[in-house]
Amino acid sequence: MIKTEFGFGSTAAEVVEGVDLTGKRVIVTGASSGIGVETARALAHAGAEVTLAVRDTEAGEKTAKDIGGTTKVARLDLTDLASVDTFTQAWQGPLHVLVNNAGVMATPKQHTAQGWEWQFATNHLGHFALTTGLHDALAKEGARIVSVTSTGHMISPVVFDDVHYVFRPYDPWSAYGQSKTANVLFAVEATRRWAKDGITANAVMPGAIFTNLQRHLEGESTVDPALIKTTEQGAATSVLIATSPLLDGIGGRYFNDCNEAQTVDRRGEAPPMQGVARYALDPEAAERLWTYSETLLAKA
Repeated sequence: MIKTEFGFGSTAAEVVEGVDLTGKRVIVTGASSGIGVETARALAHAGAEVTLAVRDTEAGEKTAKDIGGTTKVARLDLTDLASVDTFTQAWQGPLHVLVNNAGVMATPKQHTAQGWEWQFATNHLGHFALTTGLHDALAKEGARIVSVTSTGHMISPVVFDDVHYVFRPYDPWSAYGQSKTANVLFAVEATRRWAKDGITANAVMPGAIFTNLQRHLEGESTVDPALIKTTEQGAATSVLIATSPLLDGIGGRYFNDCNEAQTVDRRGEAPPMQGVARYALDPEAAERLWTYSETLLAKA
């Protein structure tokens, strides 16, 4: 178990203090708002060349100007495979850190042109296509991949028999849950397949933060106010996993509050916002998801 000196209240700037990322190249998806901005800011201020991969390049340019340093902007729409392909084909040279941060939550029922459920397509398949498309760049330097997930993964495993809600009634929260489980399983299998290339991937739960992610929600938050983080605190775990020497060669794990989480077999075994469901770390499910994802992309 990886344990650090940092915790719930730590900020991205604090966890990267003293780390020199000069010469390192980083991509952060969804980096024009929320914790993506603060993740990119901390990495850039540590000396990295950071590319903000965003749908709205105008917002991205404003963010890049605010962050300063060597911060670039490139368009990326994770639900558009042509956009993902354009992005990966345009990337030149090595890539040291990829933070798969972008995501949607509890969206109304919607499917992509391929018939893929929107949250699964955005949160998992788009990032799967992006990461596999960047494999050679990641392998040049033995890169780290940060897969941003959620405690929402405990709502649902990946339901392989009906991922896209063709038969079962659509539920925005179970759809969100299985997409977040997919984020964890991806980290497990990416590490297994790519460790020989020096690539590792870990999943991170940033915490409860009020951002644009909640735009589809109605009513008051049911989260204990004591558990709400600032965006700077929410970005801390991603930045720690991207940069800490403690994670050298370590992959396929799940972290929250800047520490590795305990594995649980039922909801309630860990405190709120803590723990990782055993099914999300299951190597057989991870391999099955990878194969399934490759098959979907091949048919697209």
